[in-house]
Amino acid sequence: MLMTVKLNQFTDPNPDSIGNNAYEFLDFLGGPSVIHLTGKNISRCRALVTLLHGNEPSGTIALFRWIKSERQPAVNIVCIVASVAAASTEPMFSTRVIEPNRDLNRCFKPPFDDRQGKLAEAILEKLKQHQPEAVIDMHNTSGSGPAFGVVTHMDRQHDALTSLFTQRLLVTHLKLGALMEISEPLFPTVTIECGGRLDEEAHNIAWEGLEKYFTQQDVLCSGDTDWGIELLHNPVRLELKPDCSLTYADELSQDHDLTLITSIEHNNSGITPKDHMLGWVMPDYPNASELFSCRNSQEACVVNELIYIKDHQLLARQDLKLFMVTTNPAIAKMDCLFYAVRSDGSEIVPL
Repeated sequence: MLMTVKLNQFTDPNPDSIGNNAYEFLDFLGGPSVIHLTGKNISRCRALVTLLHGNEPSGTIALFRWIKSERQPAVNIVCIVASVAAASTEPMFSTRVIEPNRDLNRCFKPPFDDRQGKLAEAILEKLKQHQPEAVIDMHNTSGSGPAFGVVTHMDRQHDALTSLFTQRLLVTHLKLGALMEISEPLFPTVTIECGGRLDEEAHNIAWEGLEKYFTQQDVLCSGDTDWGIELLHNPVRLELKPDCSLTYADELSQDHDLTLITSIEHNNSGITPKDHMLGWVMPDYPNASELFSCRNSQEACVVNELIYIKDHQLLARQDLKLFMVTTNPAIAKMDCLFYAVRSDGSEIVPL
């Protein structure tokens, strides 16, 4: 029988003890950990969760920088650093999840019957124990792109939390077993995608937002940080069917069913216009629905509203905003090729 996963516990760690950089910080933690930071007001608590994916370093780097600063937060902060083992796998901060383990951010729902499930359960129990007034779950995107927040529903509290980091917010119907979905009924929770995992700007966004989140007296009311949120509703996920192969190249690969262009992550910014080429498809697949699956919040198939194939090229069916576009084939296969909404931020629906 699988034993309960225990989280390492630290309280106000000595800045001199945690190492000289984020890599040494992982060594100090030694595994999935909870760091308790004592606030000026000990009657209130907020939570930070980061490193659910081992290749998303911005939150860990920001937390390391905070501890090194020797500052005291406004309220108690419970910081959970999750996938330390994956992040510590060489080259460090490059492994999303150690195979054959499941993606941790798909494990926050019963049954918690494997190691990743037990870790997710332990994280949820720690949050329930401390009853934070808010939770920030900090991530990076696998490809370069702008920062954005993700919530399951929109109100002034989520608006205010998001505004600490970014002015772009996705409101999603998707139920994947993510921390945000499960914790939301208990406390206001926002997932922050700081930007590309290798981008210095993403690390800066994580730090600046974390600093506000830790130091402001009230983070649940819109104030000077409320820049006017851009709302994007119910993004859909374009998924490649399991038996289809994928690569990235500057021309059609004869060895793969789908070849995406190497510069595709540039589509994380701005509008991807109608008829824009995303890649190539082998002649065996004349219809997009044979390669891809994509359903909206009403469970309607919208593959053909999103993309189409012409002369073996994969093209955008309409003007789109794309997110989470990656050039990592393993992540694209494990998760999805990208998320999308219409160019005005609305949900993609059958035409």
